[in-house]
Amino acid sequence: MDRMSHPEGKLIMNASAIRRALKKISSEIALRNEDLGAVGLVGIRNRGEPLAGRISDFIEKAEGVRVPVGVLDITLYRDDVALSYPQPVMGPTKIDFPVTDRVIVLVDDVLFTGRTTRAALDEIMDFGRPAAIQLAVLVDRGLRELPIVADYVGRAIETDRGQLVQVFLEESDGKDCVYLVDKASQEAAGEKGGRGNG
Repeated sequence: MDRMSHPEGKLIMNASAIRRALKKISSEIALRNEDLGAVGLVGIRNRGEPLAGRISDFIEKAEGVRVPVGVLDITLYRDDVALSYPQPVMGPTKIDFPVTDRVIVLVDDVLFTGRTTRAALDEIMDFGRPAAIQLAVLVDRGLRELPIVADYVGRAIETDRGQLVQVFLEESDGKDCVYLVDKASQEAAGEKGGRGNG
């Protein structure tokens, strides 16, 4: 994978690297869960949703089993919602399959503090009692504030709190890439893309 300087920051993953990472995650999910018919993928809005869909596609192509995909909007379950979201904008949460007794794989773009995952855990429990909950992330940037560890990681990187991991996906941004950017520069530019603050 090429590493290069870019106005948006340092390129961490290009489209090919993202594809390889998701294919690896898909293979690991299939290897760990023998009964794929009892698995459900749930993407954490926003960029976890298309990632979950791509993982399901990879699994179906390799294993011949279509793993269902749902989506969670965890806005109202965040522990900082009153501070950071005075007028929260929410998207739909949609899970069209039973959660109880199923292995649920939460899918997100970036794992950082662990607070987004904690919120997702709280919300998924409102849908039933899963047999198990696993976590898949495209990028693990470290610096955890809660004792949460991903089961499946596309890429692990070292960062500091003055940086952001910015994820762009074809479905929402028209391109597939991940950049490590300076937080102050990124906020000043107002760039779109996943912020890597979960």
